[in-house]
Amino acid sequence: MSLSYRQPGVVLTDRRFTVPLDHANPSGETIELYAREAVASDKAHQDLPWLVYLQGGPGFGANRFIGRPAWLGRALKEYRVLLLDQRGTGASTPANRQTLPLRGGPAEQADYLTHFRADSIVRDCETIRPQVTGGAPWAVLGQSFGGFCTVAYLSLAPEGLSTALITGGLPSLDAHADDVYRAAYPRIQRKVAAHYARYPQDVERARRIADHLLTHDVVLPNGYRLTTEAFQSLGIVLGGGEGSHRLHFLLEDAFVRTPGGHELSDAFQEQAQSLLSYAGHPLYALVHEAIYGQDARPTNWSAERVRAEFPRFDAAKALAGDEPLMFTGESIHPWMFDCDPALRPLRETAELLAARTDWTPLYDPARLAANEVPAAAAVYHDDMYVDTGHALSTARTIRGLRTWVTDEFEHDGVRAGGPRVLDRLLALARDEA
Repeated sequence: MSLSYRQPGVVLTDRRFTVPLDHANPSGETIELYAREAVASDKAHQDLPWLVYLQGGPGFGANRFIGRPAWLGRALKEYRVLLLDQRGTGASTPANRQTLPLRGGPAEQADYLTHFRADSIVRDCETIRPQVTGGAPWAVLGQSFGGFCTVAYLSLAPEGLSTALITGGLPSLDAHADDVYRAAYPRIQRKVAAHYARYPQDVERARRIADHLLTHDVVLPNGYRLTTEAFQSLGIVLGGGEGSHRLHFLLEDAFVRTPGGHELSDAFQEQAQSLLSYAGHPLYALVHEAIYGQDARPTNWSAERVRAEFPRFDAAKALAGDEPLMFTGESIHPWMFDCDPALRPLRETAELLAARTDWTPLYDPARLAANEVPAAAAVYHDDMYVDTGHALSTARTIRGLRTWVTDEFEHDGVRAGGPRVLDRLLALARDEA
């Protein structure tokens, strides 16, 4: 039974669906999906087209909006919106250190998690669409990894879509994870350089914190072991529009004087653990590199291996000289499964996924070349999370896809730019811009 309730200007309805774990075996084990339907209060009884929103990640549930902020207010002018918690996330059947042992040991857990990539998410959407729309196609808005899922949707089931909108999420169709990270580290380095140009005082602050961590064993209040590499990974925030400012405020009061000398303050540690912990989204760590697996080559901790090709990210070498410390971000490393208490029990599972050699293709270039679904994509000029070169190469292969390349926003433009971003994409898809 669906439950409806109200927030300012919007009527929300909780929806739950049962789908196969393995869509190749529709009569086998099932899992549950949760989604929140949203409709404008003054349109609650109207027959409106549907838009399904696919969140970025992987591993994040859909936004928990209050009222009609960001892009949602614009979408509600003409759509009923389904905010889907992709499988394993949010209120859908969870996949984490507490639940995965129900599958058995690490091998069984790794086998289970192979069903949590874009192809399975698309087939989930197609399974629930007839129940939601009565069989009519719906529009899709895919942010970041949700955009990867949207390209998979155009490859696997374009008949289910009336319109495809993508924000910061055009994947390479054929790049191995190594190619993705070889393109990523120079982008991250540019973001770090831009941060230090904005806040030059942070060069010394970051070096001081990193040097402290090289000589002290720091365990955060939640049990996370804060190593130098973990501290560097706080650079993940630099891909957002406010990320540089957030990092600066984190660094500015990192130390406090105590009877035993200077230590990292409780306030710094509290903020750091909230940014570093994967307790709320463990799938991001577990299947992040698997979203790039499309052939018999293992991902094999790609980000960690490729990082060695970029010596400026070596903290010890930077501190031994006078180089600024390089932050990292948008990369998963094996040490995370030692540092993070939410990931430690899943280390062997992660190793098995990294070694896997039976990944199947997620995208169909021939079908994309024949695409007939109206489609538009926002491509952010120097997106830290998704390579612009890869994105534009893919855009050229999708027939009819129109792109808006902009440096006005960072990767979170659909949140920061909200209605304007969605307006622009809808106009492009409808050939009105």
